[in-house]
Amino acid sequence: MAISIENILLVISVLLLISILAGKTSYRLGIPTLLLFLLTGMLAGSEGIGGIPFDDPEIAQLIGIVSLNYILFSGGFDTNWKSIRPVVSRGIMLSTVGVLITASTVGWVVWTFTSFGFLEAFLLGAIVSSTDAAAVFSILRSKSVSLKGRLRPLLELESGSNDPMAYFLTVAVITVIGAPDKSVLSIIPLFFIQFSVGAAMGLGMGKLGQIVINRIKLDFDGLYPVLVLALVILTFSATQILNGNGFLAVYICGVFLGNRDLIHKKTLVKFFDGVAWLMQIILFLTLGLLVYPSEMMNYIVPGVLIALFLIFIARPLAVVISLSPFKMPLRERIFISWVGLRGAVPIVFATYPMLVGLDNAPSMFNMVFFITILSVLLQGTSLPIVSKWLKVALPHRLRRRMPVDIELGDSVKSEIIEVEITLESPAVNRKIVDLGIPKTALIVMINRHGNYITPNGNTVIEKGDRLMILAENHDCLKEAVNMVCPIPYDSY
Repeated sequence: MAISIENILLVISVLLLISILAGKTSYRLGIPTLLLFLLTGMLAGSEGIGGIPFDDPEIAQLIGIVSLNYILFSGGFDTNWKSIRPVVSRGIMLSTVGVLITASTVGWVVWTFTSFGFLEAFLLGAIVSSTDAAAVFSILRSKSVSLKGRLRPLLELESGSNDPMAYFLTVAVITVIGAPDKSVLSIIPLFFIQFSVGAAMGLGMGKLGQIVINRIKLDFDGLYPVLVLALVILTFSATQILNGNGFLAVYICGVFLGNRDLIHKKTLVKFFDGVAWLMQIILFLTLGLLVYPSEMMNYIVPGVLIALFLIFIARPLAVVISLSPFKMPLRERIFISWVGLRGAVPIVFATYPMLVGLDNAPSMFNMVFFITILSVLLQGTSLPIVSKWLKVALPHRLRRRMPVDIELGDSVKSEIIEVEITLESPAVNRKIVDLGIPKTALIVMINRHGNYITPNGNTVIEKGDRLMILAENHDCLKEAVNMVCPIPYDSY
């Protein structure tokens, strides 16, 4: 078949459709979506049934950088500062000290038991040191598992902020390898420069973006998402030019804008949620195309051993040391250790050694790819079981749900939850008016045997009802839930 624009567009559209359908299947089967996207790319590659020839790490890296920017921005844009503020210090420790410990321990094992040099071994450890929360939460959602307390915001913060640290370590080590006159200690001042410039640029571009979005008068509402698309890439590129950490700047910019009043904010949130999914699909497909399965066979044994060490020793050690200054239940620390899934980011970073021509770059790429797949298979598929075993999952009656798409004004600050009424509930056979629910909370809908009822004060609550409670803020929501639930919802 001749290569033409029509053929290229046909292949891209078919791969996207297959990936979306595969992702829907993965939700039902509990298979991580990431794995399905990667396998789709591998099947479409030169050694798969698709036979698409692709062996250009430079293009793959470009696609990876652009995709990661929008994925990080979307994650930050959808982050509630009030929910992550209590865990900021813990998240920062995990995303900096935790990443460094993971990279160091993995690097030490690779250096000790393989032919890699010290710096190359540490480079491999740096590449696989970041986690992927997208895979984690897609699995938890597919199994209807919600987490207690502050676990979810902590994991969201860690996953969004540890990619910049892993990127810094990867680039810094490659720089030291390419300049023998530099020592490992030269990384320290570079760290402070990159992260201070990145943080400052993230806040600065976020403030600039807020001013521009709210004050500019665009003739078409559809141009506002385009404006923010440009802002994301501008933030990354400008920060990189100033020797800052562009990924950190983009994430902070997203968090800043996501917690400010913006014109068409709800439209922007939905738009970037779609963009993030598109970028993930494109990224995973590209990385899948870049892999030659026949070459990976030689790395099964070292890949399995390194992956097992990363999962059972390096990650738990990093979590224990990073969170040692904080008081946390042991079961939450164990769960955080188990949630350290590797995702697409390590595979993207594995293209950097290939572009600078390191001798062991192909070996690194194949090992990183294998480690990622094994991590997703082993940790990802067992997450629901582990969460229940460690008792960090909310009881079924307290899971956060949104069965109906409710549009609220951009200025409305509210939280919503669905609560299942059991026989032990104090609300059974009582009127809503007699429950003592705070005035700043409302039972806006009742799902009774599949039928939706709009309640009023005289509506009697029955066993098996699912109450959708809308509250003005977190504290009010918790108080309202405690009025109808037999188990105090203090962990919410």
